[in-house]
Amino acid sequence: MILKKDCFWQLVGISTGLKILLIPANHSTDFEVHRNWLAITHSLPLNRWYFEDTSEWTLDYPPFFAYFEWLLSQVARFVDPRMLIVENLNYESKATLYFQRLSVTAMDLIYVLGVRSCLSALGVVKGSQQFFAGSLLLLLNVGLIFVDHIHFQYNGFMFGILLLSISALIRQRFLWSAFTFAVLLNFKHIFLYLAPPFGVYLLRFYCLEQANVKGGSFWRSLFKLLAVGLAPFVVSFGPFWNQLPQIMSRLFPFNRGLTHAYWAPNIWALYNTADKVAANVLKTASAGPSTTSGLVQQIDHSVLPTITPSMTFGLTIVFMLPILLKLFKSSKKQSPLMFLRAVVLCACSSFMFGWHVHEKAILMCLIPLSLLTLVNREDARYAYILGIAGYFSLFPLLFDIDLYVPRYSFYLSYMGFIAIPLYEHIISRLLGLHIRLPFMPLLLTSTYSALGVVYFFGRYYLYAMGVSWPKVAAPKATATYSSSAKRKRKTK
Repeated sequence: MILKKDCFWQLVGISTGLKILLIPANHSTDFEVHRNWLAITHSLPLNRWYFEDTSEWTLDYPPFFAYFEWLLSQVARFVDPRMLIVENLNYESKATLYFQRLSVTAMDLIYVLGVRSCLSALGVVKGSQQFFAGSLLLLLNVGLIFVDHIHFQYNGFMFGILLLSISALIRQRFLWSAFTFAVLLNFKHIFLYLAPPFGVYLLRFYCLEQANVKGGSFWRSLFKLLAVGLAPFVVSFGPFWNQLPQIMSRLFPFNRGLTHAYWAPNIWALYNTADKVAANVLKTASAGPSTTSGLVQQIDHSVLPTITPSMTFGLTIVFMLPILLKLFKSSKKQSPLMFLRAVVLCACSSFMFGWHVHEKAILMCLIPLSLLTLVNREDARYAYILGIAGYFSLFPLLFDIDLYVPRYSFYLSYMGFIAIPLYEHIISRLLGLHIRLPFMPLLLTSTYSALGVVYFFGRYYLYAMGVSWPKVAAPKATATYSSSAKRKRKTK
């Protein structure tokens, strides 16, 4: 089936219109976080940006994002200069609301370019059903709508940079890929978890390949790679060279505890649940804050051993290694698919075992996985499994009663799971459980979603590694990266 070739831009228009309609939606405290960062970068000299603490929402992103906030503030001063006063905590005029909301939508243009670039790099034929499905999945991604355009953040344009970097790598524009990924790290350091697949791929298919080419040199290639990769860090951190310890303490605050206020659906959500159940069975009370307190803080488990940051780091690295080794040994023909699978699994490893993981970090797995749905049906099946649990896990971010209709309508248009919402909004209130067990819906959401994510992680890892047990259906005849690219060339 061939669709109109301009369907991509039609979907861009639809998604933009939808985002504009969501401007009045209730938002999270992240709205105030970014207003405060606008004020800090506009009103204070650069050497005070990472020391300012009038608000509890201190600047804790890398310098490129701080520069980005400064640029936005140059426009914001013409909209409502009062939003740029550091002492104006929780300031929210209508002009401020529209400015910040529209700035997120405007920056999504980079995401649009990243999506289009990846579809092209993967050889997806314009006007095909595959092209329409990919555009629909990515441009109207329900997770990004939840997190950026209701909850409020600027993830879209950063995922756009990630997609541009991925597409450059698939096209074998290695130095450009390394440069754009380094730029991304200087916007948001959480993408550091995706660095290992990029590093392994560039080492194997750029540096080592060059060593086998007549006149090529491994060391020359490595030097060029390091030069373009480190240049953004020099530009980003250079003005702050004498403040690096302070910046690092902001970027990596290990005192925030194992889990976020509402548990991300990972192994630690199940661990917390098991500890809670064991404590109730054994009638053991925790001496410190409870895992169900809903606060961001250090906690000690009541029965199970307390987890430390070094444990989470070690587990993350251990679970990344097998897929990275598989990527290093993959053939050049299959390397783009293996690279994308390695990106997904490294992101999922950090999500599963990381320290103080946020629910929204699941998008680091889901968005690259959306690319794989376009080139292999088996990957698409796994993407659906993760999507059910992953997108549902974002519901605690949209807790206001006014957001119930958009969150359920968006989610049900994607997936269709309603058991826990029925308990939260009907059963618990009929039985009075919303008073006796107020944290139960969040616990159920985390536990249910964690079971889905853990199941996906185990099965998909085995599939990506080529392990046949437990049995996974063999991929059916689909458009692989190479065949899709060939078909695209034939149509020209």
